[in-house]
Amino acid sequence: MKHLQLAIGYALCLAFFAAAGCRPKPKSQIVGEPSPDRSPSSPIISSPTQQPSSSPSPSQPLEVKAEKAQSLDLAKLVNSVRPAVILVTVFDSSGKLLRSETGFFISDDGRFVTTAHAIDNGVNAVAKTADGGIYNVAGIFASSAPLDLAILKADVKRVPFLPLSKNAKTEVGARVGVIGSALAGSDGALREGAIVAKHLESQGDRLEIGTPVSASSAGSPVVDESGEVVGTVASAGEKTIATSSGALTSLRSQIAPDATARWAKTSETSPTPRPTPKPRVVYAPQPEFPAEARTHSGISRSGRFRVSFDAHGNARNVQVIQSTGNGPLDLATIGALRQWKSTPGREWFATVPVTFQDQ
Repeated sequence: MKHLQLAIGYALCLAFFAAAGCRPKPKSQIVGEPSPDRSPSSPIISSPTQQPSSSPSPSQPLEVKAEKAQSLDLAKLVNSVRPAVILVTVFDSSGKLLRSETGFFISDDGRFVTTAHAIDNGVNAVAKTADGGIYNVAGIFASSAPLDLAILKADVKRVPFLPLSKNAKTEVGARVGVIGSALAGSDGALREGAIVAKHLESQGDRLEIGTPVSASSAGSPVVDESGEVVGTVASAGEKTIATSSGALTSLRSQIAPDATARWAKTSETSPTPRPTPKPRVVYAPQPEFPAEARTHSGISRSGRFRVSFDAHGNARNVQVIQSTGNGPLDLATIGALRQWKSTPGREWFATVPVTFQDQ
C-alpha cells in the first residue's frame, strides 16, 4: 500500500512539472523605448537576438524582420496617387530617344521628380500623364548624381501633385507602396511591401524595400498609407532601393524662388556669341579756319565737342561741351564733325577736343 501511494505521488509530480513546461511562451518584445508617435495599429517588430552595444555606422544597414504589419488600402492609394504619376521620355540633341522612366509631380505648376540618370545627356523631354496629356519639359531646376534625383518643369498650367512627407515613418518594418505610371501597363502596377533595411548615408538615407519592381519603375514615388511621398525609387529589380523624401526636400530647398528651368546641354550646343568689336572713327575731316574769325593775333582757341554715331556709323548729333569762345569757330567745328563716319555695329559717342591757332 505504501508503495502504491509513493507511485501515485510520483506520477502527480510528473504531471505538475509537465503542465508547467507546457505554458505558452511570452511574446517577443521591442528592446528600448517605443517611438512616441507609434499608434496601437502599428506593426509589431521583433528585435534582433542581441542588442548592439553601439549605434550602427552609416555604412551598416538597419535590419529586422516585421512580424505583423497592417496592409495598405491599395484601391485608395491608386485613386489618390496615380493621377500625379507620369512617364518621362528623354531625347538627345539629334532627337533620338534615350530612355523612358517614371516621375511624379510635386507642385501644381508642373514641377516633377525623376531620377538623375534618367536625364543624363538629355536636351529635351516630354511628360505623359495617365489621362493622355503630353507636355513639353522646359528644363531642369536641380539635379544631384549622388542622390540620383532631379527636379524638372513641365509646360502645364495646373496638375495634381503629391505632398512630400514631413515626418516620414521610414523605420524598418513600415508598410509602403510603390506606384508606377499607368502608361507602363503591368510594370506600373502598385506594389506593396515593407522597408526591410535603412542605409544611413551622408547624402541622404536609402531605403531597401522588400518587393521587386520593374526597371521602368525607377523614379516612381514610394508612399505611406496616407499617400504622402516617403521616398523615390532609385534602382529597381529584385532589390528595390529608394532615396528618402528628406533628401528630396533638401534638394528642393536649394532652388531659388525666381529660378528658371534649363537643360544642362543648352549652353553647350548653342554657338558661343562673339564679342562685338569696339567701334572706331574711319572718316574724320578737320574743320577749316573761317576767314571771318581770323585776327592774326597769334592767339589759340580750344573747345570740346561730343559726336553721337548711330548703328550704321553715321554722325547723327554734335554737341558743344566747351565752346571755343568764338561763334564762327564753333560752327565750323560742328559742320566738320557732322561728316565723320565710324565702323557700323552699335550706337556710341566720342568726345573730340579741337584747337584753333590764329596766325
